Amino acid sequence: MAKLVAAPLLQTIDRWVGVPVCLLLSLAEKLGRIVYPLPPAPEKPQKILFVKFAEQGSTVLAQSAIRRAAALVGKENLYFVVFEENRFILDVLGLVPEENVIPIKRDTLSNLFHGALEALRKIRSLGIDTAIDMEFFSRSSATLTWMTQAPRRIGFHTFFGEGPYRGDLLTHRLLYNPYLHTSQIFEQMVLAASENPAQLPTWNVPPSPLESEAPRFTPKPGEIEQMKTILRQVSNGGEPKEIILLNPNASDLLPLRKWPTERYIQLAQRLLERFPEAHIVLTGAANEAGPASEVTRSIGSPRCVSLAGRTSLRQLMVLYTLSDLLITNDSGPAHFAALTPVHVLTLFGPETPSLFGAPTPRSTAIWLGLACSPCVNAYNNRQSPCRNNLCMQGITVDWVFDKAVCILEERKADQEKANLDRPAA
Repeated sequence: MAKLVAAPLLQTIDRWVGVPVCLLLSLAEKLGRIVYPLPPAPEKPQKILFVKFAEQGSTVLAQSAIRRAAALVGKENLYFVVFEENRFILDVLGLVPEENVIPIKRDTLSNLFHGALEALRKIRSLGIDTAIDMEFFSRSSATLTWMTQAPRRIGFHTFFGEGPYRGDLLTHRLLYNPYLHTSQIFEQMVLAASENPAQLPTWNVPPSPLESEAPRFTPKPGEIEQMKTILRQVSNGGEPKEIILLNPNASDLLPLRKWPTERYIQLAQRLLERFPEAHIVLTGAANEAGPASEVTRSIGSPRCVSLAGRTSLRQLMVLYTLSDLLITNDSGPAHFAALTPVHVLTLFGPETPSLFGAPTPRSTAIWLGLACSPCVNAYNNRQSPCRNNLCMQGITVDWVFDKAVCILEERKADQEKANLDRPAA
């Protein structure tokens, strides 16, 4: 797999190149509209484009917004522009036709630039009338949204310095509300498409209630048996009766989210001792395979294996359907797993579960809630001055172990009760 342009580099470019670009485009917008007024938008949206380059986990939180947009214009009239490696979750959700997903490669800066131009060419040819910038204060997404020249361009705007500057490129300018869950924020953006832009950012619409979704991901025929075969191979022929997944990784976008690796090792050892029939499986991407193997060796049990780098994202979703518990840092897997029956225990630190927790009863959050936490948010482009993540270090192994034991025992009791209640064949 080609190495991607690192997220920190993209953030740097977005800041130092994005600010002057947004300023120049804003001036061009004001001067251009004097000569060439923006054509009037249709009375109601006809074709909606979502701009959400990165973070597949946030895309999961946007599913209620995407469904509302589909109800407004029809699923066939929804489009999505995204980094190529992040389109997978859209295909899993099935809310946007696969042919309507417009991917951009970012394996090199050259491919990123040319891919964005090609995506823009395709978008302009589609006659999009509504473009929704789902990145909170990204300059690159605001720039691409403006360049679509859609009559409706919706996104967050800095009115009085409450967020990073990104020009005046939108027609429907919204205030970011840090007191709403992210899924509610995304849904409000869709609702704004039907509002008079002159009245925004104020309008008389209460936030939609949080949805608690049932599992949506369904493996294809044969995928479960294929995953069981993989598990037997790595487990030396054994058939795991209980599967506990550990995801000790965090994306390069926010490494502060990582719980100390040695604590994952201690936690795994204690869980294996407490549940003698359980297997621990470590997961991760291909570039995380080496560290995951080191953790597996440190745990030192034949009932602990690593599948990091050995599964596709779809196979990982299948693995979630076979597992009892996933313990993870706050990252994409916590949201992917929320689409399956597995229970997810997520460790939060620099961000808060109040905004980014999966809204499902199968999700449990652990958050220390220090006075300095959360330290990353939409207003600082998810960057922090912190160099010592005490918010993660303060989460003890005892705390996570006790919570995991409680979840597993309750889950086992529910399964036993379901078996008793099931009528005999």
